[in-house]
Amino acid sequence: MPRSPLLTRAAVAGTLLGTLSACTGGSSGNTDASEPLPTITGNPPVTLSVFAPQAADQNLKTNQFTQLIKRKFNITINWQTTTQDGGAAKEKRQISLASGDLPDVYLLIPWVDQFSQTELLKLSGQGVVQPLNKVIDQYGPNIKKAFAQVPAYKRMATAPDGKVYGMPQWVDCYHCSYPSKLWMNSAWLKKLGLKPPTTTDEFRDVLKAFKTKDPNGNGKADEVPLSGDTGDTIIPYLMNAFIDTPNGNFTPATNPTLVLNHGKADIQADKGGWREGLRYIKSLYDEGLIDSSVFTQNADALLKLGDHAGGVVLGSATVMHPSIFVTQGQKDGRDQQYDALPPLTGPQGKSYATYASPSVPGATFVVTTKASPNQQIAAIKILNYIFSQEGELNGMFGPKGWVKPGPGDVALDESLTTQYKRVDSPPPNGNWDALAQYNNTAQFRNTQAVAKDPKSPDGYERRLFDATKLYEPHADKAETFPYGEAWIDPTQASELATLQTNIGTFVQQSAVQFITGKKSLDSDWDSYLKNLDQLGLKRFLQIYQQAYDKTH
Repeated sequence: MPRSPLLTRAAVAGTLLGTLSACTGGSSGNTDASEPLPTITGNPPVTLSVFAPQAADQNLKTNQFTQLIKRKFNITINWQTTTQDGGAAKEKRQISLASGDLPDVYLLIPWVDQFSQTELLKLSGQGVVQPLNKVIDQYGPNIKKAFAQVPAYKRMATAPDGKVYGMPQWVDCYHCSYPSKLWMNSAWLKKLGLKPPTTTDEFRDVLKAFKTKDPNGNGKADEVPLSGDTGDTIIPYLMNAFIDTPNGNFTPATNPTLVLNHGKADIQADKGGWREGLRYIKSLYDEGLIDSSVFTQNADALLKLGDHAGGVVLGSATVMHPSIFVTQGQKDGRDQQYDALPPLTGPQGKSYATYASPSVPGATFVVTTKASPNQQIAAIKILNYIFSQEGELNGMFGPKGWVKPGPGDVALDESLTTQYKRVDSPPPNGNWDALAQYNNTAQFRNTQAVAKDPKSPDGYERRLFDATKLYEPHADKAETFPYGEAWIDPTQASELATLQTNIGTFVQQSAVQFITGKKSLDSDWDSYLKNLDQLGLKRFLQIYQQAYDKTH
């Protein structure tokens, strides 16, 4: 893609957000916190204008869940839609904000165009965003119940001033919470008479065997013992045998390894354990046990390696789940050869698993000051319904996209009773999908009926669930920095963004340079630490500490 459109898009978005101080949300909204909302019984007709990203195969106007909302609550929605392309969606969202002709509601998707916490604080100060505390308290019993059951959800949604300026989605995706997994070819282990490795030394021995003992049996030295890609980097899984390694809410390429160290913001990348972990990974790389393309190839290239037409050549890969590196359902059954390898134990007895909350801070549901009190109430009625189990099932899967489980169905978590089963071929345009993914708790997700065989086509979710059980006991959640509870002051947001990018990029680029030998872990380490300080590490940690302290 050419660079200029991206630069133009970013410039437009940034300029528009900066001009919002000159805009107001209109005079029809209820911005007086002391003024009570009306008491409404029944469902009088209300029309809402809603801005939302729309999938290519969706028509939100004629959507079956939209029609259900109309019948159930007498709410007519006038949609202002954009695509689910993140750049274009955010640009259109910013244009709608700057135009002064606001929708009543923004209904967004976390990975597409949701508002960040900093944006919410800015928009509230500019009179654009309506606090939701009062309308939730009066008309959102399901939302209040969810906050009571999951206090972390309430903390993530509540700004330091006690106001809820928008609702984030809460998603207890179990397998997503432990992203840094390793999947190893068990068929190769069996053929070579090897047991799954449990330590860093045993892991090295297995990779050597994969490289030298022709486990695919084709007489060629074409095996790749270990691979990954730039989005599924090998570093966290291997580093976890030396030091707890976070992913955070950043891309792998700009991960500054921020942690909470006994209540203090800190990073791992300047610690001795990080250095020793790099030394171990470098030793594997030097022996040719790690794919030489691992730090440059994208996910498509990794998938081509896993799907290699000449036969299986990949021994292991560091990804969240196996369909990232091997297409499922292949005739030769190669996709079923890979099993998750639990965290390795390092020479000092350390064995961690990376934990990262899959719930993204910010807001996907925002009511603007254009919305009248009646429209605010109507909007919360929709969200409150989505917070019920029936509402979330209908919203995420469509009214005809799920059924009650049968007597032989088994829940994903077999200790629970099944509550629902997804339909194999639901009717098109039936659901809001990710637009309705709010109260997505572990209880909700784990009561879904899933095939008993984890390697059957319908049992893939169970395969991921069972694999993740291997990692959960190794996670040190106390060290996970609570990004969702650290609201950054808008006056510091730009400074922090620059620091985060510079420090995170330097940490990850330096890690690759140390591993590949472009930098020395002996002669260049002191210089590396000095550069971290020069990039503003102390200020970076200070800003996050201040934000954390406001809510703790």
